Amino acid sequence: MAEYLYFEGACGISGDMIVASLLDLGGNKNKLDKVLKSLQLDGFAYHIEQKSSYSICGCDFDVHLRQAPHHQEEHYHEHHHEHRHLSDVYEIIDRGEMTDNARQLAKKIFLIVAEAESRAHGCAPDEVHFHEVGAVDSIVDIISVAVLIDDLQIKNVIVSGLCEGQGFVTCQHGVLPVPVPAVVNIAEKYGIILRPTDNNGEMVTPTGIAVAAALKTAEKLPASYKILKTGIGLGKRDFGHANFLRTMLIEDTAAENQTYVIETNIDDATAEELGLVMEKLLAAGAADVHFEPCFMKKNRPAYMLRVVADTGCLSRLEEIIFCNTTTIGLRKYAVERRRMERKIIKVELPYGTAEVKKCWLNNIVRYYPEYESIKALAAKTGDSYRSVYAKAVRAAEEQDAC
Repeated sequence: MAEYLYFEGACGISGDMIVASLLDLGGNKNKLDKVLKSLQLDGFAYHIEQKSSYSICGCDFDVHLRQAPHHQEEHYHEHHHEHRHLSDVYEIIDRGEMTDNARQLAKKIFLIVAEAESRAHGCAPDEVHFHEVGAVDSIVDIISVAVLIDDLQIKNVIVSGLCEGQGFVTCQHGVLPVPVPAVVNIAEKYGIILRPTDNNGEMVTPTGIAVAAALKTAEKLPASYKILKTGIGLGKRDFGHANFLRTMLIEDTAAENQTYVIETNIDDATAEELGLVMEKLLAAGAADVHFEPCFMKKNRPAYMLRVVADTGCLSRLEEIIFCNTTTIGLRKYAVERRRMERKIIKVELPYGTAEVKKCWLNNIVRYYPEYESIKALAAKTGDSYRSVYAKAVRAAEEQDAC
């Protein structure tokens, strides 16, 4: 069964909330500490501790800039930002002792932000002067997310929507409406749903939504699921209620024994190619494969390839279709399937053993001799296929009657 990480997003999303929730989910703190020390970034420290937000307990991940005097630390943390270009950030990431997967993910997240900021300011992504996201604390947040996602071996992530506040926020570019331009651009490009709330202030940060965009592989929860583990990452802002990001590792129970139909229309493949792909699909676990004549654009005669398969082999079958046909797109939908019970029985004929599929449902019983078995016996005896087939059916009926 498929496993997913679900970003609930009811209280919005930010970089530090994601890091905290992944740590609470079981991310390796020692591995993260080793990577952060290897970045060779001076002047910061971080703390991980259990706290609560309006009686909800969770993990808090907080990055502190050490060069600020203690009494000014909060102000410094909130408003001091180093200006960096994308190449500068990439150099920092490349210094880190992390896996290639974590490195690529960290760069992907920063590129998403760079593209959003470049659109907002009318410049190329590599010309963007990072402010909020270029600050040390945000670099630490993004790299930490990449390391922990890799450590937890997360492959599939569901982002069904993120709740956002209202009003205005003060940042490096002045006073901006919520959601800020970078958030809007990322939401638009990556199809992330934003849900407005009555909360005054920013609930979705550019770092947070960039992580969601980089990781998202689905936007709908399964029809039913089992929660395997939950992580709670606390936010820093006080909206008058509990502020936390809940990430849940879930198992898709709806996919268990679920049957799907895959379809695609093909008008530029040879008969040999179509025959070959049918063979490959059946060998890879498809329950049924067939072609139907159809007409496509400009009245072109074509065939619709239809495949029936269980969830477990869907990705393998889709890859076979793309690799062995000329199609560039598929349709896929879940269906209900009712089957007769079945099993293979062996019957003895005068010239050998035949395999017969016995199918039953309540009082309905049918016998279907297996093609290859009957073909082999017919070739051995010189008798016709139909004659051997009929003898195998009678033998199965008599065997069950005993």
